[in-house]
Amino acid sequence: MAGRIPQSFIDELLNRTDIVEVIDTRVPLKKAGREYKACCPFHNEKTPSFTVSQVKQFYHCFGCGEHGTAITFLMAYEHMEFVEAIEELAHRAGLEVPHEAGPEPHTSSILPHYALLDRVSAYYQAQLREHPQAGRAIAYLKNRGLSGDVAARFQIGFAPPGWENLAAALGRDSKVQQQLLELGLTIKRDDGNGAYDRFRDRIQFPIHDRRGRTIGFGGRVLDDGTPKYLNSPESPVFHKGKELYGLFEARKAVRNLERILVVEGYMDVVALAQFDINYAVATLGTATTHEHLESLFRTVPEVVFCFDGDRAGREAAWRALVNTLPVLRDGREARFLFLPDDEDPDSLVRKIGSDAFEKQVETATHLSDFFFDRLSSQVDISSIDGRARLVTLAKPLLASLPDSVFRQLMFERLAELAHTSTTRVAGPEVALPAGPDPGPSIKSSPARRAGQKSPVRQAIELLLYKPALAAEVTLPASIRQCSQPGVSLLIEIIELIQQQPEINTAVLLEHWRNHEDGRYLSKLACWRPPLDDLELAADLQGNLNEIERQHIENRINYLDSEHKQRALSNAEKQEYGKLLLQSHAARQH
Repeated sequence: MAGRIPQSFIDELLNRTDIVEVIDTRVPLKKAGREYKACCPFHNEKTPSFTVSQVKQFYHCFGCGEHGTAITFLMAYEHMEFVEAIEELAHRAGLEVPHEAGPEPHTSSILPHYALLDRVSAYYQAQLREHPQAGRAIAYLKNRGLSGDVAARFQIGFAPPGWENLAAALGRDSKVQQQLLELGLTIKRDDGNGAYDRFRDRIQFPIHDRRGRTIGFGGRVLDDGTPKYLNSPESPVFHKGKELYGLFEARKAVRNLERILVVEGYMDVVALAQFDINYAVATLGTATTHEHLESLFRTVPEVVFCFDGDRAGREAAWRALVNTLPVLRDGREARFLFLPDDEDPDSLVRKIGSDAFEKQVETATHLSDFFFDRLSSQVDISSIDGRARLVTLAKPLLASLPDSVFRQLMFERLAELAHTSTTRVAGPEVALPAGPDPGPSIKSSPARRAGQKSPVRQAIELLLYKPALAAEVTLPASIRQCSQPGVSLLIEIIELIQQQPEINTAVLLEHWRNHEDGRYLSKLACWRPPLDDLELAADLQGNLNEIERQHIENRINYLDSEHKQRALSNAEKQEYGKLLLQSHAARQH
């Protein structure tokens, strides 16, 4: 499998997919007029506000705002990656997923690595059951309180003592030996004669990607040897800064994950699972990265970081906080759980039990509290100088937050602590009340009354509601010269619909999935016209004409202004005359 999936295939796939069938197998739907309804699977509610449109091939919850296509639903509900969702829909439709050559030319060459890693994992698991020295490993696991069921769920194995066990078990085939080297499972000898096993006399924890494929291993010593934990090195399929131990198992164990607990090590994840706490993951010997955080927040809305309560633990927590700020959009929440001295999640859950441990998770410190407590402790907040220093420390960190209500509230809290105004600490753009943002390409002009939609936005809403309207209207002659925000996007949408007259809303939206305008188009797709509004084509044409009229008036005003400053060129004079005629003609209609 190499390269990206062609957009034409995604279009065909969505045209063959019925979103009602996809959702109904997971969330039972009931017919309600032209649409289908259910209680939302993404938040708790008693009265159904989750609607699915068969015509638009689009779902929307009026309670929590979740919305999207069949692809989006599988990504949100089943926690699938985009490609996984495409493969699932393709399997339902009986289609093979094609891939264009280009972006990932190495992908097909690494498929044998996954197969080999699965063989190695099976070998380690067999050694835990069969090897003469496996008793030491089994005794260690039992001493840590692990059951056979949990060990089997996490596919824990045993790398026996010895230097060339993998070569003996998997054969001397030169390709296999080369792959073992590429995966870091073996290490080339200094003299160049052969290779030896990286993992020896260790308990083996296989690491899986989001699709459940084995991509590497973590090994723990059974004695006082060093290093205590040894991870697979970077390889064609394993990248420590992107992967999380236990994420696949957590998604498999809990269908509707709401929270993930980030702990330090493999044994913490496994030990918590032994106590039926199945939502813990661990980073692989690295600090929490941007890639980790995006992966976590694509899966759940809340992430709780678990650290030791000592100075080193709090420093690690602060680094995690700083890395979290740039991805903390509205709807995402981060907390911090600090453990008592000399405790880790494994020891603490055994001491206090799962219920008490989960209560500590539920009451973990909010990121905002940790942020301001930490910075306030570094200054004398009772003095003017200290409060000024607090602003200096906090402002660049808060500036990394995405534009959101949370960002505004954080600046307001900083202003409160500093005894000053939000405008003073953050600037006027943050101090303004937060409101719905229609997106950079389709915002209303400043002169428009508050709450009044621009004709560009109204036109896009109409086209997303009923794409076939594009065939019933005529683009005004000069609309392509309009410089108003969103006009170029509007024209793109109309042209795409005219090229594919049978296109539905879902197919339309997927064309902009990876574009910055994509999420704003998805929001606009939630719009529905009043029940008595049946003149949709006339409304669309009216909005197109209004866009052209505004363009003409703006251009006339510009040339009028320029004429007061300088002499217009002959071309500008001709344009001015033509614009006046167009403006007069437009007023006659």
